[in-house]
Amino acid sequence: MSNGMTRRKFMGKTSQALAVGGAGVYGGSAVTALGAAPGPAQGVDYYERLGVKTFINAAGTYTVLSASTMPEEVQAAISIASKRPVQLEELLRASGEYLAKRLQCEAALVTAGAASALTLGTAACITNGNPNAIVNIPPDMTGLKNEVIVQKTHRYEYDHALRNCGIRFVEVETLAEYDAAFNDRTVMAHFFNAADRGEISREDWVRVAHQHGAPCFNDASADVPPIANLWNYTKMGFDLVTFSGGKGIRGPQCTGLLLGKKDLIEAAVKNNSPNSNTIGRGMKVAKEEIVGLVAAVDWLLAQDEDAMQNEFRRRAERIAERVKSLPSVETRISVPPVANHVPHLIITYDPSRIKLTGKEVMAKMREGTPRIEINPASGGGSASKGLESGASTIVVGVWMLQPGEDLVVAKRLREVLLEAAGA
Repeated sequence: MSNGMTRRKFMGKTSQALAVGGAGVYGGSAVTALGAAPGPAQGVDYYERLGVKTFINAAGTYTVLSASTMPEEVQAAISIASKRPVQLEELLRASGEYLAKRLQCEAALVTAGAASALTLGTAACITNGNPNAIVNIPPDMTGLKNEVIVQKTHRYEYDHALRNCGIRFVEVETLAEYDAAFNDRTVMAHFFNAADRGEISREDWVRVAHQHGAPCFNDASADVPPIANLWNYTKMGFDLVTFSGGKGIRGPQCTGLLLGKKDLIEAAVKNNSPNSNTIGRGMKVAKEEIVGLVAAVDWLLAQDEDAMQNEFRRRAERIAERVKSLPSVETRISVPPVANHVPHLIITYDPSRIKLTGKEVMAKMREGTPRIEINPASGGGSASKGLESGASTIVVGVWMLQPGEDLVVAKRLREVLLEAAGA
């Protein structure tokens, strides 16, 4: 403040203005002169105001496509949570206790996405029993264990989340190499659940790590459904497991689950926001998001898994029925073995008969009205492990479609392919 106006004087004058002016600077909002709330607020479609186009999601729960759509029950829980403040640490602890009971593990923590859980879980392994290290990592790893053993084929584009903690990876390929890799600097063994290669099984990964007294972490971020995976891996013996909250669980996109041993989850909490001067300080999860993820877990556990999978298959079949009569088109339904374990429609064709690549089909679907996004594996792009890919391949993800959208996708896809066939 300038001209002798201190913060205290400013706040005092502001209070006087509110007392004299009624609504004052809050006029027209939720506070009135009498303290009474106005009528219901009218929502604004900010996508429209900002000029951002929405689309039909025939791709899947990809981060770049804003992941899943939350069920109405989850949206309603978030709306209620947004109206009143709580003590954030109390909410994190209570939600963790509730989720741990529901998911049959020792402890749980809602995180700012699965990548955040990777960082916090790694930090927990490094600092567990040494809380003074929390303010030092990274870069000061003096006296700390910092080697993480990983199968060479399990290195992936998310391991930066672990390296943020100051660790270095030790790569192994065989079970014998794995057993020999443990030493007094080993802090953790890391497993990528959806890896489609690697000689060492989950069970052997856990067994050998525990023989050496080291915790093991499983990144299963995209691996729901099946619903039972939410407890399968902790029961298998993994000390830490992470899942994305915004994929198959259908919670807020910016949430994740960190599940596992109580001492490690407690160590993760100490490295997390809202604690200051920690590696997780910027990994905030709002009260609405915490409640949203809890509500999403409750919603998911109430679902009939067979009924969900059957509905996804019916959607894929309805789209296939509209396109399979086109020249050279063949269709089949594929379910990836681990990540995104739901029915996907695979469409292949003779490029001499239908003169478009899968990527060009993707572009035309995106350019139409309504805008439609199909799976990025189309045309040979990289996507989920286990999905077929190729230049003349179209992949349609059906599980994020809203009721009736499968028919819209089918109609537009048929139009694009017909035009390319010269029909």
